[in-house]
Amino acid sequence: MADDLLVIIPTRGRPQAIPEIIQAWNDTRATADLLFAVDTDDPHLAEYKKHAADLKTDPRIRFTFGKRRRLVGTLNQQAVKAAKTYRFLAFMGDDHRPRPAARPWDERFRECLSGGPGIVYGNDLLQGETMPTAVAMTSDIVQSLGYMAPPAFVHLCVDLCWKDWGIGMGRITYLHDVVIEHLHPANGKAPMDDGYAEANSTEQVTADSATYYDYRDNGGLGADLDKLRKLTGATP
Repeated sequence: MADDLLVIIPTRGRPQAIPEIIQAWNDTRATADLLFAVDTDDPHLAEYKKHAADLKTDPRIRFTFGKRRRLVGTLNQQAVKAAKTYRFLAFMGDDHRPRPAARPWDERFRECLSGGPGIVYGNDLLQGETMPTAVAMTSDIVQSLGYMAPPAFVHLCVDLCWKDWGIGMGRITYLHDVVIEHLHPANGKAPMDDGYAEANSTEQVTADSATYYDYRDNGGLGADLDKLRKLTGATP
C-alpha cells in the first residue's frame, strides 16, 4: 500500500488493456494504487501473468488471480478486503481511461471525499452525469454495507445503485471536468468482443434490470440507505 486510494479493476479477456491503463496513470500523474483482478480461467491468463511480472517493481500496481465471480462478485471480494486498509476505494472497468487535466483526477477525487462519507465520479464521455460508470467512495461505505455493490447483481445496473446511494446520503459529487473516458461499443470507441457480448446479452440485461427494480422498490435500497445515513449522522 503506497496510497490512501485504491482503484479496483476486474478484468477478463483484455490483457491489452493493462499497458494502456498504466499509460493513462502515468499521463495523468496519478498516484492511486491500482489492483487488477483476473480470473484464473481466463483464456489470456498467461498474458496477464506476464504483465504482472513486468510491473512487479511498480509500487502502485498489484494483480490478484482468483476464481471467476463475475464483475460484481470480484469487485466485492476485493473491496471488502481493501476497505480495512484504504481510506478511499474506486471502481473502473478495464475499458475506462483517465485523461490528463490541470490537476490529477485522483487528487480531485480525494479532495471531494475528504470531508466524510460520500461518493464522487467523473465524466465518462458516454453517460456523463447520468451514471457513475466509474466511481470512487469512502471505505466506510463498504464497511457499513459489507459490499461495494449489491451482491445480487452480476454486471449491469450497479452504477444506478451507486447514484442512488449518493443521492440518498446527500453526499454525491459529479465532476464534469474530470474525464474518465469509457471506451465502449455503445459510443463506437471499442469493438464488440466476448466480454461485451456476454455482459450486454438480452439475458443479462433482463436479469440485472429486474434485480435493480427489485432492489430499488422492495426494501433493499431503503435498508442500505438507513445504514449509509447513519454514517453521515443523518436520521434514517
